[in-house]
Amino acid sequence: MPPAITSRGSQFELDPGKAVRRHPVTEEIQLPLHTISLLVRNKPGVLVRVALCFSRRGYNIESLVVSPAVSIPDAGIELSGEFSRMTITCSGETDNLEQIVKQLEKLIDVVHAFDHTGQAVIESELALVKLKVGLKERTEVLQIAEQYHAKVVDYSAQSLILRSEGESDKLDAMIALLKPFNIVELVRSGKILMVRGVETT
Repeated sequence: MPPAITSRGSQFELDPGKAVRRHPVTEEIQLPLHTISLLVRNKPGVLVRVALCFSRRGYNIESLVVSPAVSIPDAGIELSGEFSRMTITCSGETDNLEQIVKQLEKLIDVVHAFDHTGQAVIESELALVKLKVGLKERTEVLQIAEQYHAKVVDYSAQSLILRSEGESDKLDAMIALLKPFNIVELVRSGKILMVRGVETT
């Protein structure tokens, strides 16, 4: 009997020994995260149709990043504007994810859709954190920032803004340490990723 063929990214990271995922600020238990990348045509209404595939299955989109896709003709690399790449981070029950990917691939303007859960990828995210801190607490905040290679991009007598980039887990850990201080505002860009090696994302 021939071995079963598994679809790309179908192996899920559901390690029973792994800590439960919690929100970095509220500490509420959250469902496992999955990351899906799509190559889509730049047409009106594509984003709405993609979002409907998730909402119908009860999946919550945590972050969504859209950027122009690079085409590589014989003359060289160019941004044609014909296609875009979507990187969607979502949470929900694992059983429904495979059906969502299949539904996405059936959409007219979706060229391909891949689930990258469990794959070897390079991922990155950007976060801006505004804190209201006095001079007494500032030293401790700056020590946390230095540990996570965060940069101070705004500095005043009553507040400061930190900018940090890296994997989502790293940003979660930094925000959790900053939680005891007065976080006024938090903005995150959403995850972008690229598959390691020569395989395309």
